[in-house]
Amino acid sequence: MSDSVTLTAVFTPDENGWTMAQLAEWPAVVTCAPTAEEARAMLLDAAREMIASYRDEGREPPIGGGHVEALTISLAA
Repeated sequence: MSDSVTLTAVFTPDENGWTMAQLAEWPAVVTCAPTAEEARAMLLDAAREMIASYRDEGREPPIGGGHVEALTISLAA
């Protein structure tokens, strides 16, 4: 793996007004904070911790390799 990788952060407000942050390419990396700025910082920290955990186990983290596509979902009852 290279020294850096660019991933997609998805920020979603929750029902309490906090911001959930998750990596689109690595959905196991997810966090929640009162603001988007705090959620971003926590998401970066969580990603670094996950990478360190994988490397401590002698494995490469499962980042990337997927794809993104739009899905249309009917909201009709």
